[in-house]
Amino acid sequence: MVDGPMILPPATGIGLKPAHYRDVLEPQPGCALPSWVEVHPQNYFVDGGPPHRWLTAVAARLPVSFHSVGLSIGTAQGLDEDELEQLARLCARYNPASISDHLSWSGNSTDRYADLLPIAYTNATLDHVTAQIGRVQDRLQRPILIENPSRYLAFARDEMDEVAFIHALCARSGCGLLFDINNVEVSCTNLQTDPFAYVDAIDPGIVGEIHLAGHATEWHGNRPLLIDDHGSPVSDLTWQLFDRFIGRAGAKPVLIEWDTDVPDYAVLIAQAERANAHMARAVTLALQTA
Repeated sequence: MVDGPMILPPATGIGLKPAHYRDVLEPQPGCALPSWVEVHPQNYFVDGGPPHRWLTAVAARLPVSFHSVGLSIGTAQGLDEDELEQLARLCARYNPASISDHLSWSGNSTDRYADLLPIAYTNATLDHVTAQIGRVQDRLQRPILIENPSRYLAFARDEMDEVAFIHALCARSGCGLLFDINNVEVSCTNLQTDPFAYVDAIDPGIVGEIHLAGHATEWHGNRPLLIDDHGSPVSDLTWQLFDRFIGRAGAKPVLIEWDTDVPDYAVLIAQAERANAHMARAVTLALQTA
């Protein structure tokens, strides 16, 4: 058990992969450490062994965030209770600085899927997801963050837009937003909406963490389809959207998320340092123009 949760600083961390454990614990001269790290807790649901030895050592040195991918909060039958119990036990062991999951569903009462699937933005769905987040927060005895999704389609019966749904969800449940800006680019490109208007509409006060990542592009005729694969550097448009948001919001905890085709540690650190530089410039410019 880690004594007392560390706090996520308003600086950039990285998604920690096993390939980079040693880089974090035994940094080489001239190679910086991230300000914090994020892990998928499902990778540590085993009781012991090398994963826990590594994570225990990392958690003693750096703030750790748990980014869950398995609660399936939007599932119509209710969230996965076994998953929640395992997450609660892991949180008791490590006391992470932050806990998050997704505004999505990934299973039903009999089947589990590998994807984070979208939900309809209706009042009935808002009632249901609010109740499920309440169950998670009651069990964990702390508020969580919910990540805005990457979307490839919209439901014809949506009763509100995504930003309005997120604001209502945070207000009613007491959760915060994990603001994934790459997901804004992905969703707005795929649904042909304005990503700058989306970013401008988000209340900075609900944002507890920001994700930056890359995506893949498929072309269907003359229209692009963006795939949220977290397998490349942050795009130019996502950097622009990030600058626009933090110019208004100020510095926040930021994560470089890279889950496929994982690069060398130095590549991740370079992306993290770029994010810190963007934050410093945006915050300085905001102060100068205030």
